[in-house]
Amino acid sequence: MAEATPLYQIRLAVRAELTDLSAGDTVLVAVSGGADSSALAAGLLAEAKERAIRPIAVIIDHALQPNSADVAMNTKAELAKVGFTNIEIKRIKVEVTDGMEASARRARYAALNEIAESTNAVAIFLGHTKDDQAETVLLGLARGSGTRSLSGMAERIDKYRRPLLSITRSQTETACKEVGVKYWSDPHNQSMEYARVRVREKVLPLMESEIGPGIADALTRSAKILRDDADALDQWAEEVLDEIDPIEMDIETLASLPRAIRSRVIRKAIYLAGAPSGSLSAEHLEPVEALVTAWKGQGPVSLPGGVTVARISGRLSLS
Repeated sequence: MAEATPLYQIRLAVRAELTDLSAGDTVLVAVSGGADSSALAAGLLAEAKERAIRPIAVIIDHALQPNSADVAMNTKAELAKVGFTNIEIKRIKVEVTDGMEASARRARYAALNEIAESTNAVAIFLGHTKDDQAETVLLGLARGSGTRSLSGMAERIDKYRRPLLSITRSQTETACKEVGVKYWSDPHNQSMEYARVRVREKVLPLMESEIGPGIADALTRSAKILRDDADALDQWAEEVLDEIDPIEMDIETLASLPRAIRSRVIRKAIYLAGAPSGSLSAEHLEPVEALVTAWKGQGPVSLPGGVTVARISGRLSLS
């Protein structure tokens, strides 16, 4: 039997993410013009047709480069070549507040959510690959913010689906050649200014060279295991948080919890108090943990978003 081509492997991965959808459903696929999202779009279109699912290709123009409008139009033309009839270009304004990558990502997801709502889309497909997952795990390790950071990207979260987390970047490039799609290489993806690019171009190749091949596979396997662990611990923490006041938490109750659960309860409470999502690191949480387990009369702890945590009358008070 002939070996399955990369395009067919992508179709199989997409097929698994369509099994819970029904004929007539609308789905979005975010397409940047790069090989990963273009290959995903081609695979999704083929599988959606067989199931009478309506795919809409969404091209987000971040307007961050002089030729961004041209790239968007070229991407639309390539999608039309493979058979897409529903293609939407959305030009957005990126307000840079906490780094270009994070700001662009936030604006992109906001636009995708808006389009999903206006089209009644039940799912949004993203083209992140195994290589992206490996990079994400290493970046999470560098942040030192715990199991959740090391668990990488979820295959599914809310409406978002990432069917290509078992597919490599080289496979998506080959798949594009199979269907005759010309893909675009974003110059930002070659800029050493970005940590992710440095991980991709320097760190991972060095690890492969010095430790041995298969590093990306090992990192993605670890991410999957850690995500299962993190999901279970998060569920336990949510159950605890449902039983207490997250603004005035009893110290004895917190001290009785395993540290893995206590840190999650505290982290979630701080986010509920107004800290920006994803802003807390282990370094932020250590002095808060000390208010519970190493109390020596220390004062309040100031955190991102203007949140303050203090120990007052046997309670951990957030304001």
